[in-house]
Amino acid sequence: MTTPALTGLFPNQGPTAGGTTVTLTGTNLGDVTTVRFGTTATAFTMVSPTQITATAPPGSEGSVQVTASSPGGTSGGVAYYYVALPTLTAVSPGQGPTPGGTAVTLTGTNLGDVTAVRFGTTAAAFTIVSATQITATAPTGSAGAVQVTVTSPGGTSAGLTYTRIALPGI
Repeated sequence: MTTPALTGLFPNQGPTAGGTTVTLTGTNLGDVTTVRFGTTATAFTMVSPTQITATAPPGSEGSVQVTASSPGGTSGGVAYYYVALPTLTAVSPGQGPTPGGTAVTLTGTNLGDVTAVRFGTTAAAFTIVSATQITATAPTGSAGAVQVTVTSPGGTSAGLTYTRIALPGI
């Protein structure tokens, strides 16, 4: 029996809640009996002698070493990063015109890795200012309230309300 060797994994990050399907690549993976994220063993499927899929278990924010063990020994570790769920605590201003274009400041936590901002189901242009602040441009939309959410590798935040107001007719 030979010792398994891990050369990579994708994706290399996911939410602290776990549940991400991770593809591990390497050599001598055909006899693997255990995959661990840090010290936690997890469910996995051997795809081929060079590829395994595993489900990331819940973990704490930060990195852990992923290893694969077989009767031949345990591989060296490859880093996997747990990312905290982003949260929103404020949307300012909380309203704007239906044609969009309003600069909106989003305040919260764990915003440094945000990959998407949505006003309802519509994606918005945004700039990450810091881990606690994002500036987004409100997109065009119908009058009424929509939920503003942010998404990162840690998941999607709960929404906060932004109200679009119709411009007066002439």
